[in-house]
Amino acid sequence: MPEDDGERATRASKLGSLAVRSTREGDAHVIELIGELDLDGAPRVEEELRRVEASDVQAIVVDLGELEFIDSTGLRLLVMAAERCREGRFSLLRGPKQVHRVFEITDLADRLPFAD
Repeated sequence: MPEDDGERATRASKLGSLAVRSTREGDAHVIELIGELDLDGAPRVEEELRRVEASDVQAIVVDLGELEFIDSTGLRLLVMAAERCREGRFSLLRGPKQVHRVFEITDLADRLPFAD
């Protein structure tokens, strides 16, 4: 769905075992990842992140709340997105325990900007 001139625009797609819901509300954009973020789904998420990064939004939030699995490809993707965004523009919302554990094991939990 193309973005409109209104306050809210939403895009949704499903690729394999990953669904991506992307919603802009005013100056903030939330990208919800649902399912499994791995080698198969990473290109779709990368494409959406870069699209949103190129926009004029002030805040980009990646919501991991409905993510069931993340592999090293997904981790790298999020690390690179955080590095590309200026300070304070990019943040993550924690996923379930099994997903957040991967961030802890790899020492990324303290290095990435988790908002919660």
